[in-house]
Amino acid sequence: MPRALTYALVQAPRSPIGEPMANFATDVERVSSGLPRGALVAYPELHLCGASGPGAHERLRACAEPLDGPRVRALAELAGDLGVWLLPGTVCETSGGEPFNTALAFSPEGELAASYRKIFPWRPYEPYRRGGEFVVFDAPDLGRVGFSICFDAWFPETARHLAWMGAEVIVNPVQTTTPDRPQEVVLNRANAIANQVFVLSVNEAGPEGRGHSLAVDPEGRVLAEAPGPDPAVLTGEVDLDEVARVRSRGTAGVARVWDHFDDTDDPVRLPLYQGRIDPGRWKPAP
Repeated sequence: MPRALTYALVQAPRSPIGEPMANFATDVERVSSGLPRGALVAYPELHLCGASGPGAHERLRACAEPLDGPRVRALAELAGDLGVWLLPGTVCETSGGEPFNTALAFSPEGELAASYRKIFPWRPYEPYRRGGEFVVFDAPDLGRVGFSICFDAWFPETARHLAWMGAEVIVNPVQTTTPDRPQEVVLNRANAIANQVFVLSVNEAGPEGRGHSLAVDPEGRVLAEAPGPDPAVLTGEVDLDEVARVRSRGTAGVARVWDHFDDTDDPVRLPLYQGRIDPGRWKPAP
């Protein structure tokens, strides 16, 4: 049987800081209505922490909460009530007095399944500390999901490591308000191709966001894309077994990226990282 993942990517304007959580709950209920239990519902970066203009950094810091705070508890309860994998975008997290831009995933059972702190904040414009660990999480009976937040997509090391850690789909919440969204679309397709994974990239809608959310298959084909910045919900179903099939037969029937090395190959030096590619460690985790 195929491992079908139903997704809904919600391209929406950001919610201002202080807006009642009930408003977000109403929208998630609207989006998830008619979706099967266990569907993945994803929102853009900082969707629940909308701030812009003078003083935005101070307001973002002020709205930061720890992962055991009331915001996370409310989101967990919402995911459990609706029976969906809820990825509410990213939130401002505080830990040890430091702010982080953190992506969250809640299970249909109402539990915080994963949190990921953005490793590549958009310097010097984002007021967050850098995260230090790539994150994947398992959706039982479905597959493995990895997080990549906005500017992370510009660093190929991110998608490569997530795929190596076993991710079959990478969810990329974005808050791109700048003219480089067309380049990000290319990068999301390239990350899917280079690593033979699905990529789901959900951007903020206008008036501030540039939109163009999209879903990409492991060969880089665009399965769905919002044509512009207007609010939209992209829904679809993908078979995560397609990842293994593409890797086995090769992209376009040719390229088998993860079978490139064998045990007789010497390590490849990586001077930039003061490290190397060890052929014995190249294949992704099962």
